[in-house]
Amino acid sequence: MRIISGTYKGKRLIAPKKLPVRPTTDFAKEALFNILNNRYFFDAITILDLFSGTGNISYEFASRGAEQITAVDAHYACVGFIKKTAKELDFPLETIKSDVFQYLDKIPVTQDIVFADPPYDFSEEQFLKIVDLVFSKSTNPETLLIIEHSKHTSLEAHPLLTESKRYGGSVFSFFLREE
Repeated sequence: MRIISGTYKGKRLIAPKKLPVRPTTDFAKEALFNILNNRYFFDAITILDLFSGTGNISYEFASRGAEQITAVDAHYACVGFIKKTAKELDFPLETIKSDVFQYLDKIPVTQDIVFADPPYDFSEEQFLKIVDLVFSKSTNPETLLIIEHSKHTSLEAHPLLTESKRYGGSVFSFFLREE
C-alpha cells in the first residue's frame, strides 16, 4: 500500500502478511480522496476510522493534514501495526483495540468524517447497524459516514444514504443526517 498525497506522498508501507485485512486499493482510495478534497480542508476536520485494518485510510488523512484521527480495530496485530507506523511517521493517530459495535455503543461520535471498512462478507443488516449506531451516537450534526463495501452489497434502502460511488469491485456509500 502507498500514501497517495500529502506530506508522505508516494510513501510505501508494507503490512505484515498475517494481518486479516483487505486494504482499500490505491485506485479506489485516490477516487475517494478526490471527492473529499473538494468538500473539506483536511487540517480542519476530525476522523474516526472504523475497522481500520492496516490504517491505510488513517495514514492518508494524516498525510493530508488531519490532526485528530482515531483508528478502531478488534485485531491486536492490526492495532499494533497502526500504532507502530503512526509513531514512525509522527502521525496524530489514536489507536483503539475494540470491537467496533461495542465501541460505538459506549462512545459518542463527535468526528466530522467516520470511515468504516467492515469485512465484505457482513450481512446487509450488519452494515446498516453501523449506520444506525453512528448516527444515534453522533453529537456532530454534520458527521459524514462513508462505508466501503462490495459491489454485491446494496445499502440503498437506508434513508440517510446520499450517494454511492463504485470503483472496481468496491463501493463507497455516503451517509449524512438530514436537517
